[in-house]
Amino acid sequence: QVQLVESGGGLVQTGGSLRLSCAASGTIFRINAMGWYRQAPGKQRDLVAQITSDSITNYADSVKGRFTISRDNAKNTVYLQMNNLKPEDTAVYYCYSDLVSLTGRRDYWGQGTQVTVSS
Repeated sequence: QVQLVESGGGLVQTGGSLRLSCAASGTIFRINAMGWYRQAPGKQRDLVAQITSDSITNYADSVKGRFTISRDNAKNTVYLQMNNLKPEDTAVYYCYSDLVSLTGRRDYWGQGTQVTVSS
């Protein structure tokens, strides 16, 4: 069974940095893309960043120049380096992966990790 496990969230002051990690495990045949969504209280879940199997990246306008997504193919792990954090970055961050497993192609989600940026 495929699982995505996140780590790296926490509390940080405005201008600080955090690095989120997300590792996929299970019987995985192919990972087409991995990335991060976030959801602030009272708001919908929005895409933050994603990276495809051929290293094409996409970022939300609000994080361009501050966040960097990367991956380690040997570990089936995706990272989100977050620099110059702002209070508006406060949210639960969810890892996702578009992958092919024994049950076919679908999206999988991590458990979520809280990022809080103090003003």
